[in-house]
Order: sequence, then C-alpha cells, then structure tokens
Amino acid sequence: QVQLVESGGGLVQPGGSLRLSCATSGSIFSIYAMGWYRQAPGKERELVARITPYGSTNYADSVKGRFIISRDNAKNTVYLQQNSLKPEDTAVYYCNTLVGGKNYWGQGTQVTVSS
Repeated sequence: QVQLVESGGGLVQPGGSLRLSCATSGSIFSIYAMGWYRQAPGKERELVARITPYGSTNYADSVKGRFIISRDNAKNTVYLQQNSLKPEDTAVYYCNTLVGGKNYWGQGTQVTVSS
C-alpha cells in the first residue's frame, strides 16, 4: 500500500511563491516516477509536472519557467516549488505515482492565488 500526503498549500498573492511537499510511505519511493496534478473548479485534473527516479523532469506549458519539481529520495518526499503564481494557478494540487499498474493519489492541498 502506497500512501501520499501533501502539504504546503495556502493563500498567496499574485506573484508570490509556495512550496508544496508530498511525503510517501514505503521504501520503494526511489524507483518510481512522481507527479503533481491539479484540478480547478469545473475543470479536469491535469498534469503539472513529473519527475523520474533519475531526476528527469517535464512540465505543463502553463507552468514552465515558474514551477520546479524535485525529489529527495532519502526523505521519500517530492516537492513542487511554485514561483510567480497567477490567479489561474488556483486549484487543488495532488501528488501521484503509478505502482504495479495502479494509480495512487494524495488527499490534495488547496492553492489559492488572489489579491
């Protein structure tokens, strides 16, 4: 069983920054890709950023140059540094991994960008 627990969301003004964290259970963290998704009200869940076990990353076009995904295998944790936040970044952010053909999700953390 894989458990994912997100933290770090909150209310921030446009142009501000947040760092989201996703702590995982188990010792298998280092061999699986991890992803951050988000879902805004009335919209489908979308991939924001993904990182492979070797540190290769990819990003949605809408966050390139502003968000940075990273991982600390010693702490079984993946991070999403969010800079230059915009109102359109407002969403619930979810951590995700695929293990044994099954998708695992955290409970989500709310990010609200508003003045």
